[in-house]
Amino acid sequence: MRFLDSLSWPILIIAALALGLAPFAPEPHLWEKLKMLVAGTLVRPIDIFDLCLHGAPLLLLFAKAVRVLFARGQE
Repeated sequence: MRFLDSLSWPILIIAALALGLAPFAPEPHLWEKLKMLVAGTLVRPIDIFDLCLHGAPLLLLFAKAVRVLFARGQE
């Protein structure tokens, strides 16, 4: 949990926007990989790695937000 606490909000937001939306055209990799996951075509290791790479900042941002909200609720 200390790891999440040590991450700054601006860095997480910038990373989530930059990696989550890159490349901006024709469509973001994250969206493309999520569509592949739903369709069942996400089978190549490079595609799985790409999903993890582009999705990690968003997951960290979500985890930090949940941690902050729960911490406020316990005060």
